[in-house]
Amino acid sequence: MAGGTLPGTATDEADGSDRVVFHVDMDCFYASCERLRRPELAGEPVVVGMGYEAGETIGAVATASYEARAFGVESAMPISEALDLLPRRADADPDDPDAPDPESAGRYLPVDLDFYKEVAGDVKAVLRDCADVLREVSVDEAYLDVTDRTAWDAAGAGESTAAGPAEARTLAEGYARHVKEGIEREAGVPASVGVAPNMSTAKVASDADKPDGLVVVPPGSVESFLAPLSTAEIHGVGPVTERTLAEMGIETAADLAAADPDRLAEELGERGPELHRRARGDDEREVTPTGLPKSLSRESSLSPTADEETKRETVAALAADVARRARERGCLYRTIGIKAVEPPYDVNTRARSLPGPVDDPDLVESVAFDLLAEFADDRVRKLGVRVSNLDFAESDQSTLGGFDAGEGTGGGDGAASDRGRGARTGSAATDGDGGKLTDWVGGEPSAGDEGETDGSRDRRASERGEGQASLGEWE
Repeated sequence: MAGGTLPGTATDEADGSDRVVFHVDMDCFYASCERLRRPELAGEPVVVGMGYEAGETIGAVATASYEARAFGVESAMPISEALDLLPRRADADPDDPDAPDPESAGRYLPVDLDFYKEVAGDVKAVLRDCADVLREVSVDEAYLDVTDRTAWDAAGAGESTAAGPAEARTLAEGYARHVKEGIEREAGVPASVGVAPNMSTAKVASDADKPDGLVVVPPGSVESFLAPLSTAEIHGVGPVTERTLAEMGIETAADLAAADPDRLAEELGERGPELHRRARGDDEREVTPTGLPKSLSRESSLSPTADEETKRETVAALAADVARRARERGCLYRTIGIKAVEPPYDVNTRARSLPGPVDDPDLVESVAFDLLAEFADDRVRKLGVRVSNLDFAESDQSTLGGFDAGEGTGGGDGAASDRGRGARTGSAATDGDGGKLTDWVGGEPSAGDEGETDGSRDRRASERGEGQASLGEWE
């Protein structure tokens, strides 16, 4: 689809690009995942972290729901401080006059990385379907360049219903809603989306109307959208830089946009002029993918069913699509797996390792059917097929001598099995997505991030009431 701009929009301004960039940011991701499998937690203050077990005195908050944040609980906060602000609901005894008030107590849950990774995989699958160019920044954050999928053209004569400066409803706004609805439908968790002509503005926009927000900043309105914001809202400005700018009399994005770039360079080095450009809405960085994928998968939601024919038809279609995508990308695979989600959200995975990397669509279907057999009598609400342990090297395909696609799946050397809520296979025969949850992303280096550690970024996010602590701290 050819790009376009709204009638009357200047195209010679710094922000006049026809590019359409989405920044997708999951809202309180860990807490949202816990609510997915525990619907009774809806509306409750939820704190997810480490150190809440009986007798533990050391730990920290990974993420806090918005209800918990209302009590002052923030990401990366020590457990002792969090419990002072929001006592545990388990300690709230209505018959004990010295116990905390149940109305002022919260639910404290330990981090469950395996389950969060399952949900993150669902989100990732939606994003990869919706964008040809995707940069995965973390488990709960990604940039999408959707210029080839949509445009800034007005969609009829309707007014925009998104937050932000957009007045007319655009095709880009409609496509952003499609992405949000896809995440909600397939993964069951909410996301906020910022839509803009460049990465840094899209990032700011996604933060501007949380939770479950949609902010659209069309070309020609970027600088005016940024102008009243504090410098802390500009992507790349951390606490130290914010203080330095304040000492220079620069407190808003408008101040930063009007500042002398040479003076900024003297105080902040090469980051100074970069932040000056971002405050003006000038960001020419391209959305570039981060590394090669570890796996390829497709999933499909169903009305809960135990019908064997429906399940096999679904798996056959998914297997064919996954094998086609692998062939199009020129990769071989060493592991084939399936996912079966039973109501309400009990995630089960099965996988089988092959003796060598292959490109064989028929084998993908055959192994997927074998693995599906274990769920023959189970009701499922979602099915998925995945190939993993990918090999992008140009090499001859291995033969399948000795591999019997009809082997049973129960405990053989090439099978992996793990059932239960939030469960995931964990042996060498699984789908190969081991490692840190942050492997979904390799991080997003930029001029604005230099000199800022994961911890300082987490603290800055906490100060602004956003995000969650770095996953590396919870391994």
